[in-house]
Amino acid sequence: PASMSDTGRGVLGPAVVGGSKPLAIAKKMRKGRTSRSERAGLVLPVGRISTFLKKRKCGWRIGAGAPVYLAGVMEYLAA
Repeated sequence: PASMSDTGRGVLGPAVVGGSKPLAIAKKMRKGRTSRSERAGLVLPVGRISTFLKKRKCGWRIGAGAPVYLAGVMEYLAA
């Protein structure tokens, strides 16, 4: 609508920018990249575990699901 373009607000509106919505809802509404930890619903950083596996030469090739699985197992054991 023309009224939205007149106010100068984006698609998400002022709620995300102003911070009046909870952080979890604001993260779901924002556009852009989502981390692999967020996609898997984990707290531990999947990207950092992936980097660690690659630097430690734990195998010739590291699959995309290996660090996600390992982060899930580590999180389960820590809980």
